[in-house]
Amino acid sequence: MNRDSAPRRRPFAGVAIAVILAFAAVVLGVWRPWIPAPETAPVVAAAAGEETVTVAPAPLALPEHPTVLVFGDSWTYGSAASDPTLGYAYLLADLIDGETIVNGVRGSGYLKPGADGPAFGARIDALDPALAPDLIVIQGSINDRAQDEAGYREAVTAAWDAMAAKYPEATIVILGPAPHELPVGAATARIDADLSELAAARGWWYVSPVAQEWITPQNYLEVIDVEIGRKHPSTDGHRYLAEKVAAALAELGGAPVTEAGGSETPLEQ
Repeated sequence: MNRDSAPRRRPFAGVAIAVILAFAAVVLGVWRPWIPAPETAPVVAAAAGEETVTVAPAPLALPEHPTVLVFGDSWTYGSAASDPTLGYAYLLADLIDGETIVNGVRGSGYLKPGADGPAFGARIDALDPALAPDLIVIQGSINDRAQDEAGYREAVTAAWDAMAAKYPEATIVILGPAPHELPVGAATARIDADLSELAAARGWWYVSPVAQEWITPQNYLEVIDVEIGRKHPSTDGHRYLAEKVAAALAELGGAPVTEAGGSETPLEQ
């Protein structure tokens, strides 16, 4: 009803109705009863003495044949697989019945430039804005473990802001660093905790191979090539990681997942 034509009697009733409607809008905006609560809570690690503010991410919803940009370091590149195209990021395409756009640079991190390109922020700036992915998986990186902790969170925040601005329609999932050696080093654990907390504050899903123990003493030598591969995933290790990533994505959205090659993985967690 047009405000100019609305009855002007009983102004208190009009104000009361407006207050009730505003309150209802706030409640629905926070509660959203039509959206089911996610089954998997984000991994959160607060710094000592600090309170972490987290935002529960919505269930992951993808189209039938999604396009996924997988962005990361040498693990995403496919290092130590018998062919880089047998890396987990490439194998993920079949597992999700979609397409993956693989952007991995060996040795790179949020602070550390890589062997074949700059650090994450500059690489994100160079991405083609016309890619239009449905989902972006940002992986890693253990390569920052030798960098100074100062400025790390700022670099992560700037990189994530740039990625979200470049592809505003895409959902972003953060895939934390996976350990290249056991026990997990203190610097790797610190990176995992920082990324976890920053993702939770944004309401982004965070998948932690460290917290979920994807690589254990029992399967370490089956997943990691400690000789020629210089502690990168072997070909079988990449297949295993592809299945773990696909299963994690399926869990975030409640969808079924297949296995690489159509057979059960021999690698036990």
